[in-house]
Amino acid sequence: MNDKKLVRAYVRIYGIVQGVFFRANTRRVAKRLGLTGYVRNMSDGSVEAVFEGEGDKVRQAIEWCRHGPPLARVERVDVRYEPYRGEYDDFYILY
Repeated sequence: MNDKKLVRAYVRIYGIVQGVFFRANTRRVAKRLGLTGYVRNMSDGSVEAVFEGEGDKVRQAIEWCRHGPPLARVERVDVRYEPYRGEYDDFYILY
């Protein structure tokens, strides 16, 4: 995968990932990397995120999700790459 190519990744993170500042820290990491998209808590206790941007930066964000913030206990991360859509102008926390 070309590191500068624009990509989109749909990510679900499972484990102890709610109530541990996962969303706020994901947003901080994504903004630092220059990514757009969103992160939100899901009713099953997981966290969902969409990252859009340069391939290498998206992969860095996904790698961060594999451990998350200090209080998180990530058990599994599912990643699905999708065609880049460019539908976001920032990185959002959805409620």
